[in-house]
Amino acid sequence: IRFNLSAAERRVATLPGRRSVKKDAQAGWLLKAITCIDLTTLSGDDTAERVKRLCAKAAMPVRPDLLAALGFADRKLHTGAVCVYHRFVSTAVEALAGTGIPVAAVSTGFPAGLIPHELKLKEIEASVRDGASEIDIVITREHVLAGHWKKLYDEMLDFRRAAGEAHVKAILATGELKTLRNVAKASMVCMMAGADFIKTSTGKEGVNATPLVTLAMLRMIRQYEARTGLRVGYKPAGGVSTAKTALDYQVLMKEELGRDWLEPDLFRIGASTLLADIERQLEHHVTGRYSAYNRHPIG
Repeated sequence: IRFNLSAAERRVATLPGRRSVKKDAQAGWLLKAITCIDLTTLSGDDTAERVKRLCAKAAMPVRPDLLAALGFADRKLHTGAVCVYHRFVSTAVEALAGTGIPVAAVSTGFPAGLIPHELKLKEIEASVRDGASEIDIVITREHVLAGHWKKLYDEMLDFRRAAGEAHVKAILATGELKTLRNVAKASMVCMMAGADFIKTSTGKEGVNATPLVTLAMLRMIRQYEARTGLRVGYKPAGGVSTAKTALDYQVLMKEELGRDWLEPDLFRIGASTLLADIERQLEHHVTGRYSAYNRHPIG
């Protein structure tokens, strides 16, 4: 696997200038983006009450008066998932009962992934028992940096088996993999071992999701589908905090992989503050005025 850095940089640099979504179309794209958000809280001061409030926001992400003004009063709109630490999985499952919103648990020693392998498997199994239907695992970056691809494959395969029927998102921590070639190879190995999604970052690295690493990962997804007929999803995480950034990722997804990759079964955005900005943009579309962030709680 090789990757042409200069060509990739040119491709990414031309994207914002060639594609622009405005007015009603922009509102439509942003409503679609909401359905793909993994609404996330992964802070050291998380509490059960914070998780419950987050779940309430996930079930009603936009104020009813704005949805009515946009013609969505009779539509059921919610985020793609709620993402929490294992400790709060059961709390989130209970809070989301009846909504159809899945719970995603970060696992395998998130964010560094340096706990013993046996404990990683037990953590996955515990989250599944508590009701998590999606597991966001972190790979061992050393396997990539040292070129131990068989070790990475075996690790991912163990995670896949431990998760059972739950969907597995493989977090590559792309900001720590040094090169786009490493990102591309790690993406391919994780998909070969059964990952349902490949995800850029934990959100805790110095550099998280970027359009450049996104392009590398999307090209691998496209190549993997061409070779196997299997479709793998993509999740950018970390730094996706504005509606404009979300639109850029949506456009890149559509151009590189097609319309099917704009749906939550193949595209997720890991975010904790993005929803507030999207709701502000939708209010501006309806009223012509921007509101304060505190009028859109738990965004």
